[in-house]
Formats: sequence, C-alpha cells, structure tokens
Amino acid sequence: MAKKLSLQDVLDHLLNSSKDIPQSHLKFYSDLDSNSLKLFLETWQNVQPTRKLILLDRLLSNLEEDYLVTYEQIGNALLGDSDGEVRARAIRLLTESDDPKLANKLMGIFLTDAELAPRMEAAHLLGEFVLLGELDKLNPSQQQKMEDALISVVRGEEDSTLRKRALESLSYSSRPEIATLIESAFERTDPAWVASALRAMGRSHDERWNDNVVSKLLDEDPLIKFAAVEAAGQLVIEAAVPILLQILDDEEEPEDVATACIWALSQIGGDDARTYLMALLDQTEDDDLTEFLEDALENLNFTEEFNKFELLTLDEEDEPDEDEEK
Repeated sequence: MAKKLSLQDVLDHLLNSSKDIPQSHLKFYSDLDSNSLKLFLETWQNVQPTRKLILLDRLLSNLEEDYLVTYEQIGNALLGDSDGEVRARAIRLLTESDDPKLANKLMGIFLTDAELAPRMEAAHLLGEFVLLGELDKLNPSQQQKMEDALISVVRGEEDSTLRKRALESLSYSSRPEIATLIESAFERTDPAWVASALRAMGRSHDERWNDNVVSKLLDEDPLIKFAAVEAAGQLVIEAAVPILLQILDDEEEPEDVATACIWALSQIGGDDARTYLMALLDQTEDDDLTEFLEDALENLNFTEEFNKFELLTLDEEDEPDEDEEK
C-alpha cells in the first residue's frame, strides 16, 4: 500500500530542484494553518531562487483553475520576501482577498518598494480595494488614503508604466478629479497612455466616455484598438456593435483583437451579435476557438437575462402604488 502523501513529503520534494512539481502537490499548499505555514517558511529559506518562482507560478495557474484552493496564507507570508519577483507573485496570490489590513500593506509596497514588479502588482490590486470602497465595503478614510496614494503617483515623476497602472486602478473611483486624469491621459500622443486611458474608461462604467471609446475602435495602433474594443464591451456600447463586426470581418486583424471583439459582443448583446457569434461557431474547426465562442455565447445569454431582469425591476419601480392611486 502506497504511503499517504504529507505536507512534509511535498516540502522535501520542493527542495529537490531536479524534479518537476506534480499537480497533485499543489493542494497541499492551500489554506495552511499556523503550524503548516511555519513548516513551509522554514523550508522556503533553503529553496533555490528559480525553484521558488516555479512553485509560485504553478500556484498562480492552479488558483485560476481550482476555485476550492486558497494560497492567501503563503501570499501574506511572502510579502516581505527579499526577492522582488517573489513579492510580486505573493501579491497576485492575494487577488481574492478583501481584508482591509492587506490594503494598508499594499499601499506601503506601492509607495516604497525598491523594485518595480511588486509596485506594479500592488497598484493593480489596490484598484480592487478602491472598488470595494465604492461599494461601501471599506472605511471611507482608508479609501481616500489609497486614492490619494494612487493620484500622487499618476501626477508624479515615477516610472510611466507604474503611473498608467495607477490610473487604471483609480478608474473605479467616483472622485471628480479622476475624470480629469483620464482625459489628460487620453489626449496624450503616446499610444500607451491613450490605451491606458481607454482601459480606465471601460472600468469606470461611465457612459460619458462612450464617444471617446468608439472613436478609437478603428485606430491604426493595435494597442489602442485592443483597449478600445475591451472598453466598448465593458461600457456596453450598442453603437460599437457594427464596428466590432467590421473588425472581425478583417482577416488580417491580430488574434487578440479578434477575441476581444468576440467577448465585447457577448457583453453588449443583441440580435446582430448573437447571429454573428453563432455563425462563427458553426464555421470554425478550431477546438480552442470553439470553446471560447461557447463561453462567449454563454456570457451573452447571461448578459441578456440580466438586462431583462433590470428592465423588469425598473418597470415595477415605475408602477404607482395602489395606496397612492386611492
């Protein structure tokens, strides 16, 4: 009878860099109690640097595929690791966390870390906490501190990629000065800034940006076009549908732009979008594209059902109360 695998066995295996890390080992790193985490950290000190990154990348991939695992304990424990790439991956392991204490740690990393990679990841995850603040799930003063930190970097002289990331995270905020920052980025001549502004517009879910987004759907720069297509879907811009179909009819379009168009159509919905996606599904023989189109059609169904529910709710709210009629 085979010996039952233990966490100690898994950690001993981790120390041997000549061996692959089996998929079956990844569950042992999930939801560690205090004693198990202590054992992990003691082992971690003796793991080779490249091996550490391999494990963390495997955990991140598994986190996307298995909804029953959580690696938050490891993520929190490695925020202070001496390796910047480890710190960056540790932040990504915390993507599902809504712990307000984490927001404070992220602000510290975002503002003071010596390396760019963890600062970029912290900026991204801070956006999720800004969104929580907008949903009244965070202390208002803490939300303001986060937004102030992000604004200070956008307006500062930091690395431009970090400033763009901060702008995109700020887009969830309803503070009036954020719109000015987005407009300023959109008006720049640098395509990367324009694309960042478009991503911010999409995440804002503010229809004030609809015309700006539509104006860039046929831009010659693929970076700008891709960002505009994604934003059109997020903002549910019905006027964008004919242009998205036009883009999809161009066989020379890059694959990432085409798939972004497909998903944007599934977010916007409508008869034209459904007809096109179903026809595309009937024509394709590519397994990966087939699976993606099936996911898109499922999302389109969800979109349209949600829209019907919204309309029904609005109709009920508009109906006069019987007591009022009397």
